[in-house]
Amino acid sequence: MEFKQINDHGYYFEGAVNIGYVHHGDEGLLIDAGIDKSSIRKVLRTLEERGLPITHLFITHAHSDHYGGAHVVQKEKKVHVIAPKFEKAILENPMLEPLYLFGGNDPLPELRNKFLEGKPIVVEETIDEGKYCFNSFEMECYILPGHSYYQAGLVIDNILYAGDAYFSVEQLQKHKIPFITDAHATIKSLKRLTQIDALGGVPGHGIFEIDFQETVQKNMEYHVMLLEEMHCYITSKKTVTHEELVHYFCSHFQVNTTQLSQFLLFRTAVTAYAIGLIKEKKITQKIENYRWTFCSN
Repeated sequence: MEFKQINDHGYYFEGAVNIGYVHHGDEGLLIDAGIDKSSIRKVLRTLEERGLPITHLFITHAHSDHYGGAHVVQKEKKVHVIAPKFEKAILENPMLEPLYLFGGNDPLPELRNKFLEGKPIVVEETIDEGKYCFNSFEMECYILPGHSYYQAGLVIDNILYAGDAYFSVEQLQKHKIPFITDAHATIKSLKRLTQIDALGGVPGHGIFEIDFQETVQKNMEYHVMLLEEMHCYITSKKTVTHEELVHYFCSHFQVNTTQLSQFLLFRTAVTAYAIGLIKEKKITQKIENYRWTFCSN
């Protein structure tokens, strides 16, 4: 995990999951906290070695790869913890993530792991869309749903810390079916990102870019491609069950679904594109012969 400076006040730890950092004199704002104790300890050690403080912690959204190390920060540092409303509920009750992925059923033991369920933290202040000031940190918060229901991106000191509102092109190609919960909301959030005025952007997965809007545009194109692929398939079959749709997409893009947790993540993502087509009124849905089915308009 490499510590990189962006401008006079902005930094980020570049790794599998990026962690932002903003420094103002005796105050330091950490943006997200990595997946586990091991990853956040590397961050804390680097900041301590450089004499850089941590006084605030902001979590962009309640997915465990972004908050799994937060309990360590809260335990070892005197920090003010901030998160978007709604996401707070999951941060304080992490079992909600495997619970909703499992369709509301009590999660099987194999789903209660660090990749789906971090340790709980106490969120002291919640934010919504708008401008905020926490001591020396003046920021603008944007609610960017689609990947997580109430995910937030921050612009602070002219740098956008976007959470998972967009991914690097390499991440899109790696995962093939990126995890989202609503394709329509995802694209809408991406369009908002193109209108944000900032000197550069840090995604949750990828590298800092000055021209981040180009990557955002490629994200939109990728999601549109997946929507078109799904629409063509449903149109060709006339009527498709949800199970058939998940099977087709996962097999067509040859994603790895050998574990239940992986399957549930891809099932959610595939469903997100079906939701997008429903919202765009390109397909309709109904229950037929005790199965959830889709057909083209």
